[in-house]
Amino acid sequence: MKRYRFFIILSLALIGLSFIVLPIISIIFGTPLVSIKSAFFDKEVINSIILTITAGILSTAIEILIGVPLAYLIVFKSFMGKKLIESIIDIPVMIPHTAAGIALLTVFGTRGYLGKFFSIFGLKFVGTVAGIVIGMMFVSITFLINSTKEGFKSIDKNYIKVAKTLGANDFGIFFHVIIPLSLKDIVSGTIMSWARAISEFGAIIILVYHPMVAPVLVYDRFTTYGLSYSKPIVFLIMVISLVFFLLLRFVSSKMKDYNKS
Repeated sequence: MKRYRFFIILSLALIGLSFIVLPIISIIFGTPLVSIKSAFFDKEVINSIILTITAGILSTAIEILIGVPLAYLIVFKSFMGKKLIESIIDIPVMIPHTAAGIALLTVFGTRGYLGKFFSIFGLKFVGTVAGIVIGMMFVSITFLINSTKEGFKSIDKNYIKVAKTLGANDFGIFFHVIIPLSLKDIVSGTIMSWARAISEFGAIIILVYHPMVAPVLVYDRFTTYGLSYSKPIVFLIMVISLVFFLLLRFVSSKMKDYNKS
């Protein structure tokens, strides 16, 4: 009976794994080497990938700067409308991302109030890298905030009480107690946020078609030339993403080991 139950669990697990693995294997082993080589030396492809990674890093850095303090306020401070704010933070995950692009366009477009404001300083969002960063931030910041919140909630409040008795203020407690104790959750949220940012298509294509990030270029090549022209780009994106994730996971595991020591 136990073997039968284990067989069911194993079968379901393998089905779940194959659902993820098979499309990836199909791209990796189904893309001709000649096409991969051609894509690798295609300046438009390489520039789009570099732009995607760079904009993703920039958007994630800004998210850390504004998202971590927001998570801190939600977890450690009491104020009116907290539940409403938490619900609003989750909205970008739930709505269609083309709808997110339209929403961003109404605010950051040439006629939007923030678009008009930033245009005074020469900063525009429609058809610019700034627009790509804004699009990435909107759809990915939720992951960073929620992961950070969970990290903050898991902190033993006695550490904070001890820090207060030793004379530490809120600023010192935040940087010397709360952040170090929840660093692994912040790192995890950062990885998920960056991954979500570089994969965004819907919100970005509404704000910025050119310059093209990698997901938009894949769509453009597929609709213009067909599957055979888009697969090599997908292959490169998958390989680069795998390398980045392995590096990030390695760094994350080292940080966890450091915290334990």
